[in-house]
Amino acid sequence: MSAQNDTLDQEVVRGFRQRFANFREHRPHLFLLALMIVIPWFFMDLATWFTLTVSGLAMGLMLFIMASGMTLTFGLMSVLNLGHGAFISLGAFSGATVIVFWMNDLAGSGSLGATLLALLAAFVFAMAVSGSLGLLFERFVVRPVYGDHLKQILVTVGGAIIIMELIHVIWGPSEIPVPRPDLLRGAVILDSTVPLIGGAAVETYRLAAVLLGLLVYGVMTWIIDRTKAGILIRAGVESTEMVEIMGYRIKLLFLGVFIAGSALAGLGGAMWSMYQEIITAHMGETLMISVIVVIILGGLGSIKGCFYGAILVGLINLYIGFLAPVFAAVATVGLMVGILMWRPQGLIPVIKV
Repeated sequence: MSAQNDTLDQEVVRGFRQRFANFREHRPHLFLLALMIVIPWFFMDLATWFTLTVSGLAMGLMLFIMASGMTLTFGLMSVLNLGHGAFISLGAFSGATVIVFWMNDLAGSGSLGATLLALLAAFVFAMAVSGSLGLLFERFVVRPVYGDHLKQILVTVGGAIIIMELIHVIWGPSEIPVPRPDLLRGAVILDSTVPLIGGAAVETYRLAAVLLGLLVYGVMTWIIDRTKAGILIRAGVESTEMVEIMGYRIKLLFLGVFIAGSALAGLGGAMWSMYQEIITAHMGETLMISVIVVIILGGLGSIKGCFYGAILVGLINLYIGFLAPVFAAVATVGLMVGILMWRPQGLIPVIKV
């Protein structure tokens, strides 16, 4: 009887190991996300963990919005647009113009309707300005160098410098403070009677950023998975030639994706401006390091991979910044190196990478 029990236990253990190996191999994004969330439990109280987790999600989802357009641009068009950071900065300044100068009274009124109107105007204006400039950028800077990555790097970096100088001309060289609307200031504090996480405090703006980021991801996923345009984008990422053979105007698709990517960069920049509450023309350059890491982690051209990669980057920045601040500066790069040593193709790669 004892021998039978031992055999049964061994089979259970083997079955568990097999399921664990399959989960790690076939769902690496969920495997890493679970590790990232669970491990910090052992090094901090749960209230602190909850606060850092929500803050990390907010940071990660803003990075996702900034990076998603760039990963699609590379996956579909094979364009290395290192000028993407300039569109982030442009979106930040455009959104700040609405919040700080044009609709400051509405943003500071404390009214929910007025605040939503001011935010919507700021985000739409940021996307419109960045998307419009993206149209010109693709036509005059990117289109002449399709297929040549070295020239793409040179001309997009040059284009980014021009955009940043234009920002200096229009808004000046000084930093601009961007106070949050009154309703988004302060924090939500959980009642002390809530089990385990009672007393945890989360900034109101970070909660709003999480909700907006999830909404953007949901809309993008729906477009990519359920619409004709999304099917063409996915087909183009896997095989540009196939889309051309089917008779679709691939250059028009390229242009649409580039404009959308630029507009998303502007939206991310506008959200980040209120996250940091101060903006500079070079903020996009600084953020580009994290954006590129997110794109590489997720798998070039993969929206889903970009989403999970951004969340991992946001979480590790907050966790390491709290537990070991001396290593915070290298946490993102260390995460990238570790994942690429395990999965050189990224977490959720597409075929054409």
